[in-house]
This record gives sequence, structure tokens and C-alpha cells, in this order.
Amino acid sequence: MKTVTGDLIQLAKKGKFDLIVHGCNCHCRMGSGIAKAIRAHFPEAYKADCKTAPGDRSKLGTYTSCQIATASGILTVVNGYTQFDYGTDSLKADYSAIRNVIKALKKDFAGQRIGYPKIGAGLAGGDWPTIESVIEEELQGEDHTLVIFDQS
Repeated sequence: MKTVTGDLIQLAKKGKFDLIVHGCNCHCRMGSGIAKAIRAHFPEAYKADCKTAPGDRSKLGTYTSCQIATASGILTVVNGYTQFDYGTDSLKADYSAIRNVIKALKKDFAGQRIGYPKIGAGLAGGDWPTIESVIEEELQGEDHTLVIFDQS
């Protein structure tokens, strides 16, 4: 796992990644955190999310995606269903769902440059060292980069 500090969305628009993935809930909201920013910058990602049934627990561990034409080429944006619900009152991250999403990315997008935030460790309250080890294991041999948001 490579790690950089910056803005995942801006780095993706500049062509640093072929694919970016973020964690979503299963209620078609994309109303806070990085999901809100992705919805604003890539409305096609939100449209892909809205093609699924809101509140469908079977989405956990799956993903939707869209392709975006940028000045640097085609970017795939992946909405990974890594938590069922939303809110910050309790742990929302589902470690099994995170593993299944990452495993599916390896299968479906092998060989691509993948960028992501701390999936499941922000508003969803997941333990980053646990999630990091899942990502490292499932994306072994792939070109993948954690982008830590620079708020300056």
C-alpha cells in the first residue's frame, strides 16, 4: 500500500488513478463525508447508487460503479457498500462487507491504479488497522494507494 496526502478527487481528476473507491451505506444517500464530495464532483456515481434499492441489506459487500471522462482519460468511480446504515452513534463499518468489496475490485479491476480514502474508518467508525490489513491482503500485488485527506 502506498500512502499519499492530498485530495482523492483532485488526484483522480488529474489522472493519478484509473479507479477510485469509497465506502457507502445501503440507503442511497451519499450525504456526508467523502461520499458527499463524490456525489458533488461525480453525479454519475450517485446516479449509479440510486439505481439500487434503498435500504437493501443484500447490497452489503457489493458495489456500483460508473465511468467518468476526465481531461486525463477515463476514471472508474466505485461505490462500495461497506456499511448498511449511516450516522455516527455506533460502529457502522462492516468488516466482512469491506473485505468482499475489496476482493471484488481485485477480481474485476486487476492491473488498474486504485485510489481510496480510509474506507470505513471515518464516519463509519471502523478500526483503520483492521481495515488496512484487509485491503493489504486482498489487493496484494496490485497498484493501490491510500489518500489521506489534506485539510490545509
